[in-house]
Amino acid sequence: MFTAPDDLPVCLIGNALADGWSLTATSLQYQPVGFGSHHWLATDARGSQLFLTVDDQAQRLHGGADTCDAAFGRLRRALESAMSLHRDAGLGFVVAPVATASGSVVTRLTDRYSLAVHPYLDSAESRPDGTFASRADRLAVVSLLARLHAAQATRPDQDPFAVPLAGELEIAIARTGESWDGGPYGERARRLLARHGRAVAQLLAAYDRLASRVAARPERMVITHGEPNGANVLRTAGGFVFVDWESALEAPPERDLWGLAEDDTSIVADYSALTGTAIDQDALRLYRLGYDLAEISGYIEWFGSSHGDTADTAEAWRNLQYFLRPAERWPDLLSG
Repeated sequence: MFTAPDDLPVCLIGNALADGWSLTATSLQYQPVGFGSHHWLATDARGSQLFLTVDDQAQRLHGGADTCDAAFGRLRRALESAMSLHRDAGLGFVVAPVATASGSVVTRLTDRYSLAVHPYLDSAESRPDGTFASRADRLAVVSLLARLHAAQATRPDQDPFAVPLAGELEIAIARTGESWDGGPYGERARRLLARHGRAVAQLLAAYDRLASRVAARPERMVITHGEPNGANVLRTAGGFVFVDWESALEAPPERDLWGLAEDDTSIVADYSALTGTAIDQDALRLYRLGYDLAEISGYIEWFGSSHGDTADTAEAWRNLQYFLRPAERWPDLLSG
């Protein structure tokens, strides 16, 4: 995120670092990188540095019946899987969290916010647009994904094959006849959703049909990262490494392949050649569609409630306009 949360005292982060990681931070610098989690760079008196990730569990709820406790549990299990991949499976490219003295991979700061600590990768290069510079880079990443998918390690949660906040999105479509006055983007978001509401409802139904077919093949499930794009796969002097494991799930391999295939359709054949795994085209489509719908539902939930005018909401509005173009992005599904 681009702005630090205004309801989280920074002293809570410093106290948690001292208690859990025995690090007395002389500097806590907010890092406006990524879009989803909050990040700080912690430095102590000796110059040792750690990269901190603070997650807002209220922003990771799957629906009205979900809780921050349940969201925290999902995050903890995802990070424990990353730790096991690094430690037990020997995958050095997995940048796992630094455990506390008691062995925890993540701790609660408040009922809403959690803290995970990672090594600081000095001089690591990312590509904020999420792409890779060349086919050679994509092939290198696919090779690492093949190793990840074959790894024996602690499993994260299974993919629920459900769009987060899908029910809330359907309610929002029904509310487009009302005024959305919770903030500067409310009315703009309402008008945009009203224009495309029927198509979004069709895409939600199409997602459910695809999910029922993909979920019926449990023997294909592997440990997946979830977003192995150029923003989360960093180039270091020793090669590529994978960061941001909070979305790890046990799922079909296509969960990690669809984004690469967007830039290079031949990448799925490369993966099959490496692993002997036949690609499921339904699964590729499921994860691309699910990503669109999750982006739409999250931003609509944001703009349908109280919000301010910040760099984060401005970015969210740009993203919503990009993803909420169903006729352009999904003409085949909407044509029947």
